[in-house]
Amino acid sequence: MTRQEKSQVIEELTVQLADNANIYLADISGLNAGNTSDLRRACFKAGVQLAVVKNTLLEKAMEASDREFGELPTVLKGNTSVMYSETGNAPAKVIKAFRKKSERPLLKGAFIEEAIYIGDDQLDMLVDIKSKEELIGEIVTLLQSPAKNVISALKSGGGTIAGIIKTLSEKEG
Repeated sequence: MTRQEKSQVIEELTVQLADNANIYLADISGLNAGNTSDLRRACFKAGVQLAVVKNTLLEKAMEASDREFGELPTVLKGNTSVMYSETGNAPAKVIKAFRKKSERPLLKGAFIEEAIYIGDDQLDMLVDIKSKEELIGEIVTLLQSPAKNVISALKSGGGTIAGIIKTLSEKEG
């Protein structure tokens, strides 16, 4: 790879790092061609972009980025694949589901909405992270619940009050 090609790859990686709020680093070494294809298909279905990268180029892209990746560059050893996703927990779910059949991929680290996670032991916690949309949905449900209770109480109470008024007006007449 020429110097110009390397600098172009670093530029592209820097753009990817800037454009994605959720970045996972995984080790997929040891997967055969069939398993790698299966992993790529699973990633595609989950809306996760998977790319194998050279550690040195990714490290230079992280340095060139405006973001603070903290200790994340320290995990760039051995085989590294980058997973980009719109949803914070999608790559973790793909990894966890895939590991039911295989020992790999191993989670090296993740950068999710400015937070940094290091190590494969973080996988279960990352699977449980709720996406922004899920959190908004929960908040809307919580906010709707009291309003629904008030409306239903008014409707049922309103029927009772209307019944009492009607009965009283009929007695007077």
